[in-house]
Amino acid sequence: MKRNLSVAELYEESIKKNLALLSVDGALVVDTRPYTGRSPKDKFIVYEENLENEVWWGEVNQKFSKESFNKLLNEVKNYLLSNEYYIEDLYVGADEKYRLRIRLITESPWHALFAKNMFIRTKNINYEEFKPDLVIYHVPFFKANPKIHNTNSEVFIILNLNERIILIGGTLYAGEIKKSVFTFLNYYYPKQGVLSMHCGANLGKNNDSALFFGLSGTGKTSLSTDEKRPLIGDDEHGWSDDGIFNFEGGCYAKVIRISKDKEPSIYKASLRFGTILENVVLREDRSINFDSDEKTENTRSSYPIEFLENIKLDGKGPHPKNIFFLSADAFGILPPIAKLTKEQALFYFLSGYTAKLAGTERGIKEPTATFSACFGAPFLVLKPIEYAKKLLEKIEKYRPNIWLLNTGWFGGPYGIGKRIDINYTRKMIDWAISSAEAEYYEFPIFNLLVPKKIHEIPEWIFYPQDSWGDKDKYFESARKLAGMFIENIKKFEVSKEIILAGPKI
Repeated sequence: MKRNLSVAELYEESIKKNLALLSVDGALVVDTRPYTGRSPKDKFIVYEENLENEVWWGEVNQKFSKESFNKLLNEVKNYLLSNEYYIEDLYVGADEKYRLRIRLITESPWHALFAKNMFIRTKNINYEEFKPDLVIYHVPFFKANPKIHNTNSEVFIILNLNERIILIGGTLYAGEIKKSVFTFLNYYYPKQGVLSMHCGANLGKNNDSALFFGLSGTGKTSLSTDEKRPLIGDDEHGWSDDGIFNFEGGCYAKVIRISKDKEPSIYKASLRFGTILENVVLREDRSINFDSDEKTENTRSSYPIEFLENIKLDGKGPHPKNIFFLSADAFGILPPIAKLTKEQALFYFLSGYTAKLAGTERGIKEPTATFSACFGAPFLVLKPIEYAKKLLEKIEKYRPNIWLLNTGWFGGPYGIGKRIDINYTRKMIDWAISSAEAEYYEFPIFNLLVPKKIHEIPEWIFYPQDSWGDKDKYFESARKLAGMFIENIKKFEVSKEIILAGPKI
C-alpha cells in the first residue's frame, strides 16, 4: 500500500508499471482502450427501501441488490489486498461549510494522480485523523463476470448511497471516478439545501459570476475558461444560500483538435508536468498530436485548476447574474443565442437538449440528438423535477439573466452545415454579460427572443432560418425538432405555464 504519493512518485510508478508514457513536454500520456468513454449501461445504485421513492430509478439509475454489492465489495477488497495499491485522501466542495472528505483506493498509480488532479488538495492533512465521508474502490483490471456478479458486462460502477461507498472496475477510463463522485454529490448536496449543477462558472471584474450548463462537448470548459474572467471551475458546482462553489480542484477538458490560438489556457495547461493526457496520440518524437482521433474523439486532459493562469483560487463566487444553457444542436435549427423567460428557463433546463458527441459514451459514433434532463441526466440521482424546483427557487430569489446558446451547427445539420465559430459565441457571451442591449425578434416555432444584431458579429448568424439552401427543409426540420421537445417535456410533472413556454407547431 502506498499512500498520498507525490506527483513525481506517481509518474515513476505509472511508467515503471508500463501504464503510461512521458511526453516531450512533461505530460503523462495514458491509453484507456477499449473503454474511451463512460459506460452508462454499467452504472448501478444499491437498492434499499428508504431509497424507493427518492431515487430516479430506471435506465439512468439501475437497481443493484445489497447482497450482490456486498459479495462484489468483498472480492474487490481481497483483490486489492493481494496486489499493490494506492490511496489518495482528498476533498470535494470548495466551501468549507459543505466540504466532504473522500478516499480513493486504486490499483493504478496514474488514476491516483487523476484523483489528486481532479479533487481538492489541502496542505497539512493529518492522515491519522482523516475519516472519509466517501470511499471509492477502483480496480480497472478486475473484470466482473455478469453471471456471477449480476452486472451487465465486465465493467461496473456501483454506488451504495447509504454506506457511502463506490465500486468501479473493468474500465481504465478515468472519467468514471470523477462522474461517480459527482453522482453521489447530486444525491447528497440537495439534502443540505444546495443545488448541485453540471456547469462551469467564472467571475467578472464587477463581482458578477456566470454559470455555463452543458453536457460534454458543448463548450462548457472552453467558454467558462475566459482570459478576461477568472475561472471558478469548469464542470461541477453547488449553489447555496451563500453563493456558488466548485466541487472540484481540477479540470478534465476535452482536447480533440484544440488549438493554441482558440483555447490558449487549456492548450498550455495540457502540456505541463503533472497533467494526464487520456487517449491523446503521441508522435514518434513524443510530442502531442491534439488533432488525431486515432484512438477516440473523446481525448481528455486532466490537470489541477491552478495550471490555468486566470482562476478564482478559493473556488467560490457570489450568486450568478447570468446563466447560459449550452446546446450543441446537431440539427442546425436553434439560434446562436436567445434570452429566456423564467418559464422558458425551466422548460429548457428540464429538456437539456444537446448532442451526444462521438466517443463520449461507448457506442456513440457520430453526434446524436438527445434530451438530457438538467443538462446532466446520466449523473442525476433524484428525479429531475427536484433539481428544477431548486433552480426555480434560486431564479426567483436572485433574478439572474438566463440565456440559451447554440454551440452546435449552422446552415444545415451535422455533415452539411458548419459548427458555429467559438469566437462568435464568446463575443455573444461578452455582450450578454456586459449590457445585452439590442433589438430582439421572436424566433419562429420556438418563440425565443433573439437579438437582431450584435456589434462585431455578422448579422446573418442570428437568422439560422435563412441560412439553409432549402428554406422549406429548414422549417420541416424545425417542426420535427419542436415536436421532440414537446414530446420530451411530457415526461415531467410541470405546470401549464412551463409547457406553454416551449415551442409550438
